[in-house]
Amino acid sequence: MKIVKDFKIDKKTSVDELVKQMSESGGFTSKKLAVGIEIVEKMIKDKDSLNFLSFPADIIATGTRGVIKSLVEKKLFHILITTCGTLDHDLARSFKDYFHGDFNMDDRDLHKKGINRLGNVLVPNDSYGIIIEKKMREILDELWKEGKKELSTCELCWELGKRIENKSSILHWAYVNKIPIIVPGITDGAVGYQIWMFSQDHDFKINLLKDEQFLNDKVWKAKKSGALIIGGGISKHHVIWWNQFKDGLDYAVYISTAVEYDGSLSGAKPHEAVSWGKINEKADFVSIEEDATVALPIILASLQERI
Repeated sequence: MKIVKDFKIDKKTSVDELVKQMSESGGFTSKKLAVGIEIVEKMIKDKDSLNFLSFPADIIATGTRGVIKSLVEKKLFHILITTCGTLDHDLARSFKDYFHGDFNMDDRDLHKKGINRLGNVLVPNDSYGIIIEKKMREILDELWKEGKKELSTCELCWELGKRIENKSSILHWAYVNKIPIIVPGITDGAVGYQIWMFSQDHDFKINLLKDEQFLNDKVWKAKKSGALIIGGGISKHHVIWWNQFKDGLDYAVYISTAVEYDGSLSGAKPHEAVSWGKINEKADFVSIEEDATVALPIILASLQERI
């Protein structure tokens, strides 16, 4: 048996040194975080592994957007799968600011003032719906004039990133580095709504099946695959769904605060996915019960020292 060691932290302790001490401390979620970083490091260094990053949109309303942007800028993952809200927040924050709030604010008062609350983040209408409508209309008009009338969500994301000349943007770096972003639920958000509005007087279409063909071609050819999966919902399931067709993920790290007792996908642990063949029986996996806005900055800081 391994001995549980105490933390020894001083002014010179780096983030990665702290993480390595977490591995030795035997301390509940901290040890899971350390194990998760080891798996992600192994996955990234495995040249035979096709690596996915999936995440929900809410964290893009926070400073954690900068972590996702860095992971894309540094080309640490091959494919991103997310929700429409990621496009909303990334596009909006490329031109406008969000603000600090509190979980206990008066929401009726905020609504009267035209301010939306996302947890403890405040999103004024000017910084969300209004700017997204303006920019999307401009971009869709440009695409139409260029003769681009049918796009996959991956192609749409690159077209958005091409036009967002802002280095804080996830979409910008995805376009620059040609990293695919797949959005299977594209109509569930402001960007998707603007596409629907545009389609009312233009013969403009989003081809979801083209995205699925792309995923099919990538997964079937992959020798191995891995995923860092943040939260749950459609983005999580789309990753594990497609990977069942190559005998499951070989590496999987979940970060979620959801519980499993209600049978939800978001709360389901990796070993449940093993029963479906979505994670390989011999895979390296761990589930980290933590707020992603806490875990992801630590993961990025640690990986930067290792890779």
